[in-house]
Amino acid sequence: MSTWRDALLAGAPAGTENFPLRETIKNGSVRVLAVSDRGTRGLGGPTRADKAVGPERDFVSFIRNIGEPRDKVLGGGTYGFGKGIFYLLSKPGTVLVHTRCRTPKGGFETRLIGCTLWESYVAVEGNGDRRFTGRHWWGDTSGDVVEPLVGNEAEVMAHRLGLKSFGADETGTSLIVVDPNLDELTPTDAVDYLAETITWHLWPKMIAVGDRPPAMRFSVSCDGVERAVPDPRETRPLDMFVAAYEAMTGPEGLDLECRKPKRHLGRLGLVKRIRPPMEPSRASLLLDIDNLVHHVCLMRPAELVVTYRPGPKPPSENQGYAGVFRADEALDEVYAKAEPPTHDSWNPQSLERPGSTFVQTTFRRIDEALDGLLSLEGVARPGASNVALGAASSLFSGLVGGAWGIGGATAYTTPGSESRSAQAAESGRGSSAGGAGALSRSADSAASPTTELETSGTGSARGHVDGENGPHPRRPRVVYVGDPYFDERGDVSVLVQEFHLPVSGLQRVRADLAVALPGTGGRETDPPIGASMPALIGWEDGDGSLHASETCVVEGGETPWRALVRPAPDTVTEIAIRVEAVHHQ
Repeated sequence: MSTWRDALLAGAPAGTENFPLRETIKNGSVRVLAVSDRGTRGLGGPTRADKAVGPERDFVSFIRNIGEPRDKVLGGGTYGFGKGIFYLLSKPGTVLVHTRCRTPKGGFETRLIGCTLWESYVAVEGNGDRRFTGRHWWGDTSGDVVEPLVGNEAEVMAHRLGLKSFGADETGTSLIVVDPNLDELTPTDAVDYLAETITWHLWPKMIAVGDRPPAMRFSVSCDGVERAVPDPRETRPLDMFVAAYEAMTGPEGLDLECRKPKRHLGRLGLVKRIRPPMEPSRASLLLDIDNLVHHVCLMRPAELVVTYRPGPKPPSENQGYAGVFRADEALDEVYAKAEPPTHDSWNPQSLERPGSTFVQTTFRRIDEALDGLLSLEGVARPGASNVALGAASSLFSGLVGGAWGIGGATAYTTPGSESRSAQAAESGRGSSAGGAGALSRSADSAASPTTELETSGTGSARGHVDGENGPHPRRPRVVYVGDPYFDERGDVSVLVQEFHLPVSGLQRVRADLAVALPGTGGRETDPPIGASMPALIGWEDGDGSLHASETCVVEGGETPWRALVRPAPDTVTEIAIRVEAVHHQ
């Protein structure tokens, strides 16, 4: 800190109103945020804007100039306003830039310069009042323009300031943000947010595609301790966007076209999956993505995420879809001009024709593809409510008198079994059809407490009663623990029904699966031609071991078990677990 104070306060304005950095580093320690890249070119070229007349002018483009049109084909930024976020993030508006680049003669050169961007002010000097721009520089002040420290002098000062040095043949840049505004987050929470938001915005750079390795590697640390950066292939729901990207680049991808004037707009990939609702995070909420994914990721050929454009909500909260649209290289300049300085949207109204037509048609073609994906024609209309039906059903279930589920009850009977279908009365009585009653629940029912019931031959549900002359023989039975819920096992989305067998002894369990027909009380066990049926994956014990068989022998007790079922898409899956005693010869 003594080096920071000596280096950054020398010759600085006296007051703190026009120069808040003085108060920041006057006492104690100060936190800094370093954003670094390595394996890049560094900020090379001339260090003065009036000398930057050739093609190499990275230094002046980043340090000196703002609002200059980009000069790189398929570059990410457009006018160079994005770098201003570093100054806005710093409470005193101060950034140090430490870079290493190649020289025209083939060697290496280290450069170090500092800058504060603050409000302009008027100061009284010997010859009267004088206006200052509020832009302050640190570096080599021997000339008429403050230049960066270079070579050994830059390396020595960077070492004294505690900045990470470069390797012998290493190039790149570090930006040091002094006293960053963390939005009231703790440093560790802020770093975790940074790690997650890196993945949301830069996942296309993080994935290997075919034989092509990832374009970039990312790491985040706090006080020297590494924090994990989520892997987009293993992180919900980004794994869906990765799958959509692979669909976009493969034979399943769609070519989007504009007919008048005729132009190829780009490629689109879409995937739809049965997924449990996700828990939104700070990073996803800032992108307007909560617990349901129904978005298309927009990107230009540079493959930096522009935004996640929402589409119609699926008819169930347990469904989701993701898409990726990548603009055609020939139209990159059109989409770039449609972006605001924050690069987080495409605004066709900011363009003249035919550019505005291309962007508007892009949105229209994406919407048409989503209609086809979801078969929403006649269901989701402009101005209509697109509430997910599963969520609406849960909200409205309390309006049904005496019921804690949703949909229609299913009736089928076999002693020693209970099913999980759409609706059941709180008394435990299921509907009957000429036989024993059954407690019924389904995969999309509302939350309810655990119910322990036994079916009897009279169509009623009752508990066990011990008589005066001793307990009645106890038949095997199933106790369901909670509702079925969606979860994932590897890359497979499954329905999970937890249960246990309260009667002691060895018992054999099997699953009776069907497609429930809400509103009719029926169930479908023979699918139409070409349709799929729910399928049992296996039985998972309390230790998480999977028993992949149609039946499983279980020792009765309080140990929880889980039936894992692969549901049939776009249906209500009914799960009935049947149990029978295992008799030894």
